Amino acid sequence: MTTTTVRPNQSIWAHAARSIYKDKLAFISFVIVTVYMVMGILAFTGVIAADWSKEIGPSYSAPSADYIFGTDIFGRSVFLKAIKGAETAISIGLVTAFITVTLGSVLGLIAGYYGGKLDDFIGWIYTTISSIPGIMLIIAIAFIIGKGLTAVYLSLGLTSWVGLCRVIRGEVIRHKDREYVHAASAIGGSDMRKMFRHILPNVSHMMIINFSLTFQMAIKSEVILSYLGLGVQGRPSWGVMIDDAKLELSRGVWWQLGAATLFMFIIVLALNILGDAIRDALDPKLKGK
Repeated sequence: MTTTTVRPNQSIWAHAARSIYKDKLAFISFVIVTVYMVMGILAFTGVIAADWSKEIGPSYSAPSADYIFGTDIFGRSVFLKAIKGAETAISIGLVTAFITVTLGSVLGLIAGYYGGKLDDFIGWIYTTISSIPGIMLIIAIAFIIGKGLTAVYLSLGLTSWVGLCRVIRGEVIRHKDREYVHAASAIGGSDMRKMFRHILPNVSHMMIINFSLTFQMAIKSEVILSYLGLGVQGRPSWGVMIDDAKLELSRGVWWQLGAATLFMFIIVLALNILGDAIRDALDPKLKGK
């Protein structure tokens, strides 16, 4: 992996952007993620894949020049379903990562800054959650909330914040006694100002790293939930497509499984590579670990 040195007066964000640009594999991964993002937005706005439910040919037509990735049992385009599934995956990744980063950052900030009984209480919450196998907890919450996209958002978001909370808590404990925080206290800064205006920006790189990691985790978890019948309902998703392919494989119909797997493989691999590059650029102490 290509390395770069931090230039004088260069911010950590500029350094990170420069590092990713100079790393060909990371830059290609960034382009792939961007393409998926644009594809999800265009599918959401109806510019592409708006007629995914329309019959375009015979049932179970094999992939050909006329039917990219073939058709499903109802004669619908598997390719358009996979694109529409990208919209679902991107929305789940973004919303889940946002919930996770918000919860983990705020609770970790409060626990690390105030300590004492408040720290013990928040610690008890995340210790309890982390003691339960993740997928079992996600499934349990999905059962309680019900099926659908909102249930996926909440079940994934409410179970994925523990790791970030621990990291932010430890970083805040390190930062709260530093000179810049004491200087803020000396000029009359409130606790809220010191936490959110001074300390949080100095640990924000951890939030960015966690966001990228949670994004790809959410995509994979949605596929599992939809495969089990607890996820997305009434719209295409890669998990639903893989679930539908269970019976199709016995007929030799592999293309729906292949399309969903290929689309998911590319984005998850790109997010993993890009996440590692962001981690190395923003936190060089973790480089190579």
